Order: sequence, then C-alpha cells, then structure tokens
Amino acid sequence: MQLKIASYNIRKAVGLDWRRRPARVLEVLNEIGADVVALQEVDRRFGSRTTALDPEMIARETDYQAINFSHRPQSLGFHGNVILARKSIRVADARPMVLPHLEPRGAAVADLEHDGRLVRIVGMHLGLTRKWRQLQTETIVAELRALEANLPTILMGDLNEPDLKSGVLRAFEQRHTIAECGPSFHASMPVFSLDRIIVTEDIVIGETGVHRSALAREASDHLPIWARVTLPVHHS
Repeated sequence: MQLKIASYNIRKAVGLDWRRRPARVLEVLNEIGADVVALQEVDRRFGSRTTALDPEMIARETDYQAINFSHRPQSLGFHGNVILARKSIRVADARPMVLPHLEPRGAAVADLEHDGRLVRIVGMHLGLTRKWRQLQTETIVAELRALEANLPTILMGDLNEPDLKSGVLRAFEQRHTIAECGPSFHASMPVFSLDRIIVTEDIVIGETGVHRSALAREASDHLPIWARVTLPVHHS
C-alpha cells in the first residue's frame, strides 16, 4: 500500500509578507495532495496558545481531519504539533509525547488505519540547541520501542538539524531510513534541510521532494517536504 506523506512548519500561518493567512496554508496543503501531513507551529506560542488553523476550516476547505492533541480548548496541537489525515483514514489511537527540553517541546503520535493497514505517524519539532535535539531524538526512539504495538512508523517534522552526520540523528542510524527530500529552509532561498522524513526499515521510500510552488514560497518561512512510501504487506 502506498501513501503520500508531507511535513510542513507553517509558522503559525504567518507568511513572508508577515500576514497571518490560514487559508493560504490550506491551499498549499491542497496543492501537495498528501494522504497524511505532520504540521509544526500550528498553535501560537504564548498566552492561550490559540490555534492558527481552525479545525472546522480545515474540514471545510480540505479533505483532511485534524487530529487534536491538545487539552487546551483553543489549541489544536501538542507544542504546536498537529497531524492531518484524509477523512477516509481511521484514527485508531492518538497521544502526545513529552520530550526533554530547555524550551517546551513535544511530539504527536497517531496510529492510523488505511485500507486495513495500520501505520504509526510521529510529528515532531525539535529544539534549537544540539544537545537537547539529541536527547529528544533518543527519547522518541526509546518511547516508540516501548510501545506495545510494533507498527511501521513514519517520523517527520522540523528537526532544526541540517547536518546528517551530527549526533542528533544517531538514534535513527539503526532500523530507520532518512528520506532525501532536499533543502526546505529558508523559503525565499532554501539551502538548509531542517525538515525531515524518517521511516522504519520495513517502509520503502519512493519519490521525494520539496514543494516549491509560488504559494508555498510565500506562505511560511519553511517549504513543505513530501515523500511517497510503500508500507509492508504485513506488520508484526
């Protein structure tokens, strides 16, 4: 079974014109046409942490359902992390994952069923300091291994780490593959691969890329990345 997946740091829907336009972000998502999307920076950082993307607007303007990871009434994500899945995909389970941090960080985990297959999606946004990023990736891998159900897993998000050889990504050296999507930051002149898609070894990565439409180049300071993946016939 094939899926198209994407990851996108939307910067709270504030574009390079410094205007907050949620509809523009949703248009970019419609352009990409992924089955599952991990979003970062969906909620505002301070105060009530109000979401920049209204779930009703997402449902109305796209074919996605927004998986809510927040206990706050006006928020949608867990530390800004949200997962969108096509309405035809069933959400079997969803839970936040607390990460070690200097500044607040977390991940969002959803088990999704599509065409009778289960796949685990992890959306993440790592810290600004390399030491903490390394602790965060180690925590993510350890917590996933501890989960009772062992599922094919797709991890994606803004890792804030351009160097594949750094210790930050060492936790993914065994039993994982990192997709070669391309540079996604800064949207005006992308030279850094801060955004990543990582899969467990039972998933095959096909075509990959960075979505560089005119709209995407102005909707956020990050460009979306995407990949086509093939899930295993059976999972253990």
